[in-house]
Amino acid sequence: MNSNFKLENLIRTNVKTLSPYSSARDEFSGTSSVFLDANENPFDNGVNRYPDPQQWKLKERLSEIKKVPAKQMILGNGSDEIIDLIMRAFCEPKQDRVIICNPTYGMYQVAAQINDLKICERDLDSNFQPDVNGILNNNNSKLLFLCSPNNPTGNLIDKDILIKLLSEFNGIIVLDEAYIDFSSDASMVKDLDKYPNLVILQTLSKAWGMAGIRLGIGLSSVEIIEILNKIKQPYNVNTLTQNKALELLSYEETYQERINTLLEERNAMMNELRSHSFVEKVFPSQANFILIRVKDANALYQFLIEKGIVIRNRTTISRLKNCLRISIGTPIENQELYKFLREFQDQ
Repeated sequence: MNSNFKLENLIRTNVKTLSPYSSARDEFSGTSSVFLDANENPFDNGVNRYPDPQQWKLKERLSEIKKVPAKQMILGNGSDEIIDLIMRAFCEPKQDRVIICNPTYGMYQVAAQINDLKICERDLDSNFQPDVNGILNNNNSKLLFLCSPNNPTGNLIDKDILIKLLSEFNGIIVLDEAYIDFSSDASMVKDLDKYPNLVILQTLSKAWGMAGIRLGIGLSSVEIIEILNKIKQPYNVNTLTQNKALELLSYEETYQERINTLLEERNAMMNELRSHSFVEKVFPSQANFILIRVKDANALYQFLIEKGIVIRNRTTISRLKNCLRISIGTPIENQELYKFLREFQDQ
C-alpha cells in the first residue's frame, strides 16, 4: 500500500466539478415493452436501439472470467480509448507530466502529445526493465505507463520492480497487460485491492482473437472507474461489439486451445530463428510475438515483403536498431515464413 497516494489530489479540477451527461439508457435500465424516451427509430432491425451505456451483461461475463467485480471495470473502444480517458481525467494540458519507459507501445506517447502533456522519457535498462530510481526521482508526475509483457520487446517487468513502484510512486500506474494471456506469470489483477494507484489494461484483441471489434478493458478501484465513467462518451461500446464479445467469450475451450498452440509455435519459431546466421539475437518472449536483432533489418524486411510476408520493422526505434518483431501465426503461416527465412539464408 502506498500511503502517499491521494487520488483526490490527482483529479483535474474541471472533472471534479463536472456533471456528466445522462443518457436515456442511463436513466432507465430496466425492461419494458414500449420505449419512447430516446428518439430512436421504433422499427426493429436488431440495432435500432441504443446500446447499454455501461455494458453490464458483458461486464458480468468478463467479471466471471477475470475474477474482478463489474463495478471495477470500464470498457472502451480498444484500450486506446481508456488510455486517452485516463489522461483526460487526471492531467492538465501543458502542465502535468507523464512517464513513458522506452522502448514500449507507441500509443502512450501519441496520446500524451494529443492531450498536450509533458512527457518524461525513461529508457528501459539493458534487460528492458524500468529505471526505478529515475522514475521515483520524477515522483511529481501524474501517470506512469508500463507494459508487461512489453511491446515490442516481449519481456515481463520484474514483479519486485512493479511492487516497489506501486508502493512508492505517488501518481497512477497504468499497467498494460495486453499480452498477459501468453505469459508464464500471473496478472496483477489479484493485487488491485492492495494498490489504489493501479490501473490495469487488458484486451480481447490478442488471446481472444477479437481485434476487429475493438474492445479494451480497464480494471481498477471503484473510485478510479467512477471518474473514468464520468467523462467517457455515453455509448462508447456499440451493440454489435457487445453482442459479438458475449458470443465469442463462450468459447473458453477454443480460447485455451489456441493459446496452447501459439505457445508451442512460439517455441518452435524461436528455435528456427536461432538456427540462422543472419539472426544476431532472439530476445526472450512472454507474448505472442518475438523480437529479433539481425544483421540488416531493412534487407530482411524487404525480402519478406516481396514474398508476401509482412512483419514489423522496429529498426528506427531507439535502442532497437536492426530489430524486427514477428507475430506468431498459424502453423501453416509459420512454415511459410521459415521457408523464406531459409531462402534468405542461402542467397
